Amino acid sequence: MEHPHEPPTLDARAVRAVSPDRLELGEGLRLLDDHSVILVDILAGRLLRLDPAAAPEHALTQIARLPEPLGAVAPLPGHGWLAAAGTGFVLLPAEGARDAEPRWLHRPASGAGPTRRMNDAVCDAAGRMWAGSMAYDNTEGAGSLYRLDPDGTVSEVVAGLTIPNGPAFSPDGTTLYLADSAHGHIDAFTLDRRSGALSERRPFARFTTDEGSPDGMVTDAHGRLWCAVWGAAQVRCYSPDGRLLTAVPLPAAQPTSVCLTGQRLLVTTAAVGLADPGPWDGAVLDIPCTAPPVPTPRASLTT
Repeated sequence: MEHPHEPPTLDARAVRAVSPDRLELGEGLRLLDDHSVILVDILAGRLLRLDPAAAPEHALTQIARLPEPLGAVAPLPGHGWLAAAGTGFVLLPAEGARDAEPRWLHRPASGAGPTRRMNDAVCDAAGRMWAGSMAYDNTEGAGSLYRLDPDGTVSEVVAGLTIPNGPAFSPDGTTLYLADSAHGHIDAFTLDRRSGALSERRPFARFTTDEGSPDGMVTDAHGRLWCAVWGAAQVRCYSPDGRLLTAVPLPAAQPTSVCLTGQRLLVTTAAVGLADPGPWDGAVLDIPCTAPPVPTPRASLTT
């Protein structure tokens, strides 16, 4: 049995692209509690369902699209999705729903200052959505981390960020991990599971300028943190105390998010910004891996 402080078992030599599709800015990979997998193509506003076992031409299916950037989604109880998109939070109808329009709840990233958009987002075990915002031009300190509570209240919980990514939660829900990609930082916070309050911000991992930038993250059931590293063509896995356990090489320059299924390590990548994208850039990658997953929680809304 694997240990939280031991490298995971995987075979990076067996990497493959699950589909011939190439995404502009793939992100937001999530394993749902029904064992299905979703992801987004942020700048294209697309929500996609992924079936790694399907024939390549059928592995990715579009299930929703917005005319605004779509950062990430979480499933709602029953049907539909809560999304961090555009400059705020929006409810998306269920797949195949008729005559249903997106319903905007809040737009906390709109207003004065540089033009901003929502980026990565995920829900905690209580159904609160945590979502980062950033400026389109990467203005220093223009981003924030917001929390949407089940009663519909939105709070700015961390200000002064530049390109927030993650967040991710420890399996017991008491630690929140947050990256600021522009500065090569991953910080950890203590999370009060009952109130949603954050405290005890502390460094978890630091990247030098030539090591790439931490991007999307997820924890496994052992508490290890997995992080896509933009610009470094790799995924890193850390022990719960912040020790680097392994760096998984990838054939794409810009990994953006990670997901574990129990049989696979899935990784989204991006082609955006590359003058001459390679054959793997923008692909969704699949590597055999037995690290035990923690499915993403459903969103909870009482409004």
